[in-house]
Amino acid sequence: MAKITYIEHNGTEHSIEVANGLSVMEGAVRNMVPGIDADCGGACACATCHVFVDDAWFEKTGSREAMEDSMLDFADGVTETSRLSCQIKVTDALDGLIVRMPKHQG
Repeated sequence: MAKITYIEHNGTEHSIEVANGLSVMEGAVRNMVPGIDADCGGACACATCHVFVDDAWFEKTGSREAMEDSMLDFADGVTETSRLSCQIKVTDALDGLIVRMPKHQG
């Protein structure tokens, strides 16, 4: 279980305990966190779960695979720390993770 803080574009924070094995996206959807649409349900096929990973946590979330990079081409405002939250698996090592949502998804 990891505590993840999701920060909406307007600065509203949601700190949630997410079970290991779920994705960061699933944690948001199951807890109705606004700002992560997840239109494809986590299939890495839409870029509507785009997040900006806090700099201190970026390397701990793993690397982007080719499919994720391709999907990020459809996201607004992509940065070096952009990830699709459906592609970040929750582990104890991510306890304290901070992600920020963009103003618009997809």
